[in-house]
Amino acid sequence: MRNRENQRGTDMFGFSRKPAHRDVSPVELQALLREGTAIVVDVREPDEFSAGHIPGARNLPLSRFNPAALPDAGGKTLILSCAGGKRSAMALDRCAASKSSADSHLAGGFGAWTSAGLPVEK
Repeated sequence: MRNRENQRGTDMFGFSRKPAHRDVSPVELQALLREGTAIVVDVREPDEFSAGHIPGARNLPLSRFNPAALPDAGGKTLILSCAGGKRSAMALDRCAASKSSADSHLAGGFGAWTSAGLPVEK
């Protein structure tokens, strides 16, 4: 018998699964930004952010990250970003623990964004 989840998000033995983070590709994020349906929060440190970031991104460093300080998305999708995806995933874990609705991050982080040749703001 296969181990299937029930509708409550638990497996057949009653153990809860950790909620998954939603990965957004650089091209998908660019489209969302162009449509005006996303807000990017960069969790890198200020020196990293000032060296270059996704245009319009807001900086909320992981070292002092508090989900309550996330901007009001106003119906838009909040997408967290960092250098490579690790710190944004850690920030999403904090969001989940605090019951924040933020659940998305840029797959591969700013490195993937720049590798895709997308615009950078300084």
